[in-house]
Amino acid sequence: MRRCARRAPTADPGPDGRAGRRPSPPRPAPRGRRSRSPSRARTYPLTLVLPVADTRGVNPPDHVVELEHVSRRFGTAVGLADLSLRVPTGSVTVLLGPNGAGKTTAVRTITGALDCDTGHVRVFGHDPATEGEAVRERCGVVSAKPALYDRLSGRDNLRYAAELNRLGPGAPIDASAARFGIEHSLDLRVSGYSTGMKTRLALARAVLHDPDLLLLDEPTSGLDPESAHAVLRLIDEMAAGGKTVVMCTHLLLEAEGLADQVVILDHGRDLMSGTPGDLVRRFWPDPSVTIDAEDRFALDGVAALAGVKSYERNGGPAKVTLDDLARVPDLVAQLTAVGARLTRVTPHEPTLEELYFAVRRESGAAVDRIEEVE
Repeated sequence: MRRCARRAPTADPGPDGRAGRRPSPPRPAPRGRRSRSPSRARTYPLTLVLPVADTRGVNPPDHVVELEHVSRRFGTAVGLADLSLRVPTGSVTVLLGPNGAGKTTAVRTITGALDCDTGHVRVFGHDPATEGEAVRERCGVVSAKPALYDRLSGRDNLRYAAELNRLGPGAPIDASAARFGIEHSLDLRVSGYSTGMKTRLALARAVLHDPDLLLLDEPTSGLDPESAHAVLRLIDEMAAGGKTVVMCTHLLLEAEGLADQVVILDHGRDLMSGTPGDLVRRFWPDPSVTIDAEDRFALDGVAALAGVKSYERNGGPAKVTLDDLARVPDLVAQLTAVGARLTRVTPHEPTLEELYFAVRRESGAAVDRIEEVE
């Protein structure tokens, strides 16, 4: 397996991971400093920065992100272990796993901020290790602790981001800030922002250049409910606009209902991936329904009906397992025909939390067997 391309060391990394692309924003000169005379002025070589070709007009690929057998170690610690991942264009992919599962390492590998040891990475068809500029100009990144310039105002942070992305003087700074409710705080120093305000500023910065791919690494960690809602609303808006979103989280409730694709990681390995529907069909092949009635004894005849695989009633509502959820209307009709006055008929839809722990239980047993063999 070939090793990923290595980048030459760069200097002066910025808070957004764009190491070496631009110098840090200029600091205001102290008052009273006299300018150098022309004869003593320093000279610097001129660097010509050529724009990267804009590929937004071409047909998008089927997959925005492709990782093939990617591994990354930090000394003896495993960051990623032979990870293969594909993110479909226009989808919301959620990376789930406990702390240390490899979610952040995967995101940093996608952006090119971190090289992999072995494997193959492509983002928009580019290798982020050697073509990082082409990748990052189409990506927006928000982390749990966004790196911002605290001594600058929120407006200056956004202006600097606009310069990095070559947006020019017409950059939608105020509109982007208003989108997340911080337009009235733009001229304050970021050092005075709350955690939620800093995250909102990071969101405004991430979408300032209208990226095609948004990478969110634990974006709601430690946020107040309003700021967390702003993050989730952004994901909905990006998905509705045909953009691609990759979100890392260990909070299952915030990912519920958002994911088009779920990838469950543990110790850098992909335990399971697929759509929520795929996972439901695998771990809950037989649908179930909860039924209640005024006279619960009238439900006991359900066990003999066609399509019923199991019936359980321990003094409360009946839990019925069926061979097909399409049998529910017939089930209700037959119970009603024998006089049962039903008060509740609720098909069970497994939650993302149930899916997550089902995957970990199954994969955990498999991992134990592999380790014993090795």
